[in-house]
Amino acid sequence: MIGFIGGSGIYDSLPLEDTHEEDVTTPYGDPAAPITVGSMPDGTEVAFLPRHGRDHEYSPTSAPYRANIYALKSLGVERVLASNAVGSLREDLEPQTLVVPDQIFDRTRNRHYSFFEEGCVVHMEFAQPYCPHMKSHLAESARDASAAEVVEDGTYVCIEGPQYSTKAESEHFRASGFEIIGMTAIPEAKLAREAELCYATVAGITDYDVWKDDAEVTLEEVLDNAAANEEFIKSTIRKAVESMPEERECDCGRAVEGAVNTPTEAIDAETRERVDLLVGDYL
Repeated sequence: MIGFIGGSGIYDSLPLEDTHEEDVTTPYGDPAAPITVGSMPDGTEVAFLPRHGRDHEYSPTSAPYRANIYALKSLGVERVLASNAVGSLREDLEPQTLVVPDQIFDRTRNRHYSFFEEGCVVHMEFAQPYCPHMKSHLAESARDASAAEVVEDGTYVCIEGPQYSTKAESEHFRASGFEIIGMTAIPEAKLAREAELCYATVAGITDYDVWKDDAEVTLEEVLDNAAANEEFIKSTIRKAVESMPEERECDCGRAVEGAVNTPTEAIDAETRERVDLLVGDYL
């Protein structure tokens, strides 16, 4: 099963058959919405989850990231495609460009970053935050299926939000050499790695953040460009799902191996039940 986290309009573009909703309760609360599950014409199952809820009721800070990822994992998802709306930090990366980043710089501060905050400590490797094979597959799908300019690789700096950057912050991020800026890459990518899921995202540029003298970030501008990007992202996700290799060609499925730092005998029964889906094979 392939998971997709994004906006509802993109799910609508997939030719899913026999769809139904799964109400999933997790040890970390309820996901943002019931998960829609359906089958592609070739039989591939897809599980769709709107990150911010059906009516965009969750902010980037309050979105239930842990419950979202756990719910997908519990349904049998092994690979997750995602989409993000982002600002550009470079002159040559114009709005309505698609970027498939390979790196993240975390500037958030008020979120749950791990499934393993107490009772069972796991120290994850995270040097490559996106699955390299999924990232390449998603970028190739974007080039093949959309009319947008597609940029593969680059750093996504993730801020807390929901406010946009100050000009000083924006200039700082540009000076650091980052390409795009958004609010939802973290902790989603970290949790996907802890859940041993392949994970990659296609980011649609909606604005120039606030660094550009002749540009101003407004919600109207962001929504207009996001609507245009949605068509590119729809075709990209459909192509990526339809051409997804049958086998995973990476180490994401063994990411937790050797990373559990708490001795098994020191993990109490309640904690073990909570993390069993995630690390039970290693305890």
